[in-house]
Amino acid sequence: MIPRLKTALILGSLVALLVAVGYWNVRPESFMSRPPATQSEAPEVDFYALGTRTTQFQADGQRDYVLTAEKVEHLAASDVSVMTSPDLLMYRGKSNPWHVSSARGEVSPGGTEVELIDDVRVERTDAKGRPLILTTSRLTVRPEQEYAQTQQAVRIVAANGVTTATGMKAYLNDGRMILLSNVRGQHEAP
Repeated sequence: MIPRLKTALILGSLVALLVAVGYWNVRPESFMSRPPATQSEAPEVDFYALGTRTTQFQADGQRDYVLTAEKVEHLAASDVSVMTSPDLLMYRGKSNPWHVSSARGEVSPGGTEVELIDDVRVERTDAKGRPLILTTSRLTVRPEQEYAQTQQAVRIVAANGVTTATGMKAYLNDGRMILLSNVRGQHEAP
């Protein structure tokens, strides 16, 4: 019986020693909930430029567009370029350009899509000197397709009246706009 007691005491001491070591290695803060690891608030910018001006020409030498911006930042992870106060004159070989501006803008990888954000303004004066001013809060432009669209509220001021709508599709090459819903207009006869 004594050998059993010795074995039990030795095993009990070992168990107590293991419990004590385990207790000292476990910290109470390891049981507390930790906030999830957060990424830095600002995405990593791999390069930027201040006071930019880009002029693109068509194959025949005529101006295609002129783009200026206060600041352009390129985000490494997404290959997106973020612009501050972009201002674009789209000539497309014509003498009366479309003038597009906004508070901010984002250019997709490859430049296939430009998202204009906040205080978006699109202006054009036609060959007869009649102005057209379109304002909205957000506009997606596909420059190569000469196409623009928004789901936001739109206000169009033209020489003969004012039109408002929610949502729009604009085909810039042929000057055609499709207003999607809640269309209201006030027009004067010429």
